[in-house]
Amino acid sequence: MNKQKRLILFDRLAEAIPNPETELQYSTSFELLIAVVLSAQATDKGVNKATAKLFPVANTPQSILDLGLNGLKGYIKTIGLFNTKGANIIKLCQRLLDIHNGTVPQTRTELEALAGVGRKTANVMLNTAFGQPTIAVDTHIFRVSNRTGLAKGKNVLEVEANLEKWVPKQHKLDAHHLLILHGRYTCIARKPRCQSCVIEDICDFKEKTGD
Repeated sequence: MNKQKRLILFDRLAEAIPNPETELQYSTSFELLIAVVLSAQATDKGVNKATAKLFPVANTPQSILDLGLNGLKGYIKTIGLFNTKGANIIKLCQRLLDIHNGTVPQTRTELEALAGVGRKTANVMLNTAFGQPTIAVDTHIFRVSNRTGLAKGKNVLEVEANLEKWVPKQHKLDAHHLLILHGRYTCIARKPRCQSCVIEDICDFKEKTGD
């Protein structure tokens, strides 16, 4: 896919998805951080269901620590890997209090030093909470980038590096959510909805399907 096609792709996605934003429900950067940590290998819908009960009770590092690990697990037990995620969240909250005065840091290095926070989660936070033009490559973005020819790569780091190089500057901030939402609802894994896709004519995918 050449530079002109990439610009057309993002122009069309931006027109089709006028409010590209996360589907995780949150009101503070800390709530978003907890939701993103919980969302690994889980659906946003499942996370939102759990945090709708958790956040009214505990939505700060101290209040989650006050719940204790077992108390926290009671709220997140419907989410996959909840034991590991719960333990990480407790450690994460303690570090936020010890090192960052209870606030969520705004640099990749500091974010990745938190338990349960890898590169993808850090990128989500930098983009969604702090308005930086980072792109967190999840399963949807990996699929869309390779399938369309937008930014091919054998692994998420390759795809992320290629997106960094090739996403038009004016779309860098929203690219993350544009690609996720396109992958979640149109360019789905098993049978992409090519007939209702706004970029079907410029996409490299050979086995285009009907709705």
